[in-house]
Amino acid sequence: MKNMKLLLGILSLLGILFATGCQDMDNTNDQQGNLVIKLTDAPFPIDMIEAATINITKVEIRKCSEGDEEEYPFITVLGESMEFNLLDLRNGITADLVDVKIEVGNYDLIRVYVDQAGIVVIGEEPYNLKVPSGPQTGIKIFIEPSLRVVGGLTTEVLLDFNVEKSFILKGNMDSPAGIKGFNFKPVIRAVNNTTAGTVDGMVMNSDTALEFAYVLMEQVVEQDTFEITSASTDEAGYYAMPGIPAGLYSLSATLDGFDTVTFEGVEVVEGNLTVQNFTLTKLEEPVE
Repeated sequence: MKNMKLLLGILSLLGILFATGCQDMDNTNDQQGNLVIKLTDAPFPIDMIEAATINITKVEIRKCSEGDEEEYPFITVLGESMEFNLLDLRNGITADLVDVKIEVGNYDLIRVYVDQAGIVVIGEEPYNLKVPSGPQTGIKIFIEPSLRVVGGLTTEVLLDFNVEKSFILKGNMDSPAGIKGFNFKPVIRAVNNTTAGTVDGMVMNSDTALEFAYVLMEQVVEQDTFEITSASTDEAGYYAMPGIPAGLYSLSATLDGFDTVTFEGVEVVEGNLTVQNFTLTKLEEPVE
């Protein structure tokens, strides 16, 4: 199946375990760790999109320090342009973005500068989208809890780019003729991959693979339900969700013309793979 790993990453910091808060600073600031930045995509569950591209020109990470938060120093870890088709980063595939040495310490914020974004609908001209403040101030992605970098170890941060929520349709997606364009409002989550797990599995109807099934992961916190991420199955019925913090989640799979199946209490363990398969039943067509 798809086990390629393009890593578009963000933080392989030689010297890290799990992050505490910004106040717990390391005194060995003369040491360095290795910073790796990776990117992946929570994809469009739509078969009409051929490409969703972004051009990243710079990446910065903020180091926590004592004093006013506004004075925390930013460190530039990428200063050259890199273009990605986010639809290539589906189902566990990642791409490398950064691999650099960095000072030990705690880091709590990443800024990603994007100067261009575009989307291609199959059979149509590409749509070039405005990037609100992306080239000037960058897209802010908070890391919670903050990352602690210590000498001698590697920490990896995964940037999960939610294409479905970032490329907002104007018009009607049911047919290309109804599409009036897209707005670009980037939604990205940052995950400490060192302490995260992965969920994958198959979505089937009996022994038939279901392509474009939509798999949703949610978590209930104090009676409020939060969407964590989503995935869309490939032609083999396979889906994958990397960079999931350890915990208990609800997983559901759905596809037009089939029932929706939900599993509660799916456990994700840090550093491990959780396999959750689905079998969907075709709905009977109403009798006229």
